[in-house]
Amino acid sequence: MTKADLASAKLVAFLPTNDAERARVFYENRLGLTFRGDDSFALIFEANGTTLRIVRVGNFTPPPFTALGWQVADIEGTVARLRENGITFQKYSGLEQDNSDVWTSPGGTRVVWFLDPDGNVLSISQG
Repeated sequence: MTKADLASAKLVAFLPTNDAERARVFYENRLGLTFRGDDSFALIFEANGTTLRIVRVGNFTPPPFTALGWQVADIEGTVARLRENGITFQKYSGLEQDNSDVWTSPGGTRVVWFLDPDGNVLSISQG
C-alpha cells in the first residue's frame, strides 16, 4: 500500500455557518483571524498558516463537542483578551473549572471552551 503525503500537506479546517455575515464579524473582529476572501461557498480565514473555511450551510445542529481549537502559550492572557472582545466561556458540570473557566485535564493540559455564533464549540488549550 502506498502512503499518501498528507502528513506533510497543509491542513485546511472547516466549520459550518448559517449566517456568514455574523460569522465573519466573529472570526475576524472578535478572534482576530485574517480574512482572506469569500468565494460564495465559504468565508476564508487564515490562522498562523492554516486555512479555515467557514462554509455556508442550511440549518444544522452543531455537535456537542469541540470542533476547532487553538494551542496557546499563555491561556490566562488569551482568555483575558478574548473576554475583552466579548467572548463568554462555557461552564460544564462535572468539570472543575477555575475562576477563568479553565479546566485542567488529568494529563495537565489546561482547556477553556466557548461557542461561535452558530453554536460550534471552540477551545483554547495550553500544555
